[in-house]
Amino acid sequence: MYTLLWLIAVVLVISGIYVVVARRELILGIVLIVVGLLVGPGGVSIFR
Repeated sequence: MYTLLWLIAVVLVISGIYVVVARRELILGIVLIVVGLLVGPGGVSIFR
């Protein structure tokens, strides 16, 4: 479960960075990054 949450968080953060840099959609990118940080097992996790 820990590994799955970590992978989902990484994908969300990377896709958020891609959206901000490549597509210039700041709000959507920030939302994806924040959701990735909330889902991730390190730091703050909404599943704890």
